[in-house]
Amino acid sequence: MSEPSTRAESDMLRVAAVLIAVLVVIAAVCSLAAPAFQRTATEAVIKLIAVVGMSIFIGNSGVSSFGHVSFMAWGGYLSALLTMTSAKKSVLLDLPDVIEQLHLPWPLALPLVCLIAALGALAIGYPLMRLKGIALPMATFAVLAITYVVALNWRSVTGGRQALVGLPLFTTLWLAVVAAAVTILAAALYHRSRHGLLLRCSRENEVAAAATGIDVSRERLVAFVLSAFFVALAGVLFAHLLGTMTANTFYLDLTFVTLAMLVVGGQRSLTGACSGVLLVSAVQEVFRSIERGISLGPATISAPPGLQEIALALIMLLVLIARPEGLMGDREIDAGRMLGWIRNRLFATSR
Repeated sequence: MSEPSTRAESDMLRVAAVLIAVLVVIAAVCSLAAPAFQRTATEAVIKLIAVVGMSIFIGNSGVSSFGHVSFMAWGGYLSALLTMTSAKKSVLLDLPDVIEQLHLPWPLALPLVCLIAALGALAIGYPLMRLKGIALPMATFAVLAITYVVALNWRSVTGGRQALVGLPLFTTLWLAVVAAAVTILAAALYHRSRHGLLLRCSRENEVAAAATGIDVSRERLVAFVLSAFFVALAGVLFAHLLGTMTANTFYLDLTFVTLAMLVVGGQRSLTGACSGVLLVSAVQEVFRSIERGISLGPATISAPPGLQEIALALIMLLVLIARPEGLMGDREIDAGRMLGWIRNRLFATSR
């Protein structure tokens, strides 16, 4: 490995270290808040996992994907089937005996589910990654639509139009933080790997990349599978935070929110993906509070439902008009300077 490449990899790892440190500090502060706010923070961290996972494919390939939330649905439903106990027999009446009697502890089920989702992404991604132009993003949306319709109507496995209830509630704020840290580190390592570099070459000029011998379809497939693994991880954690699932849980609303987070922050930057989640989550919580009503003395001011969606759409429009590549573009946080500042502060304090 050449010296510039080694330095670039080290810089990316420092970026990941700073982002993880910031995440831990924010989580520590949120853990002191009320349980309701801790739950909101946990949901935001889970969305961070999904958005960073999506950025592994979208950010490095430059190809939009409208179907990644389907991997969250796969993860949620598969984990439910593997971890539910007595509730599985009463809710899902027509399951095969093998699945009905199967029960795995969640530490074992979680990586297994993510691996199954990644293998599923490999199967569907092999033909999809050969598509060109607008056909590929539309094909990913077709995957989302198929997943939604199957989940809505396959009553014996998903509960159909009724809510699937009885999922074990094992997702905590710190479990989500650990999973997010692993996802950020994996995204940083992939970004500076040979596969990540080749995929970004195809993003800049697909024709030139193919002419130099880069197998664009293969590189996209590698990123697609890795991305699906971590997005499915977010789906598992989200399902076991809610304790209940419906087909609408993983459909258009969640697709719009996660894509908005990625676009607003900057899809070509790991820092952008994280900052987009932070900004959009804060906006959502503010306008959700306004919708619930704000007490001003004897009066209560509230807004009509749907205000947060309108506000989020307007913010995304403004960002796209002012900065088409997102707030961060393709820039990362200056991790070296930040770590140096922290080191100097610590030494100054110790002296």
